[in-house]
Amino acid sequence: MAQEPPAQDLMNYEAMAQEALRGVVKAALLRADEPGGLPGAHHFYLTFKTGAPGVEGPFELLSRYPDEMTIVLQHQFWDLEVGDTEFGVTLKFGGRPQALVVPYAALTRFYDPSVQFLLQFESEAGEPAAPPLATAPEPAAAAPSDPEAPNVVSLDHFRKK
Repeated sequence: MAQEPPAQDLMNYEAMAQEALRGVVKAALLRADEPGGLPGAHHFYLTFKTGAPGVEGPFELLSRYPDEMTIVLQHQFWDLEVGDTEFGVTLKFGGRPQALVVPYAALTRFYDPSVQFLLQFESEAGEPAAPPLATAPEPAAAAPSDPEAPNVVSLDHFRKK
């Protein structure tokens, strides 16, 4: 007996899962925006595609990172604004405050090294945006880097083949 090919995913579950995981980033940013800021040792490395639609920032800054940029929200960040589809923040680069706006759809990675929590997002083409990290990403903003590697959980293991 010939086995039937798997049915086509007309619900687009992968895109729904990616959107839900970006919601985790939004929720974490909302917590960081509460009075008192980030709780405990939590801090975030956010990696995004600098050329993605909706990314805004100084040309001279974004042009130094033509593909991806990693920012760190830890001790010194200002004007965090968490919206439905994007967030805005001011960070210092070269001692000068610079404002950035990043749509959640532009994110490729979210990492909280204090608890080794990593989310990796897929690109529009459905391929991983970058290979799994072996070490913590290098931040574009000054912050101490974590020597321990994050644990990456792949959703492929749980998908029906």
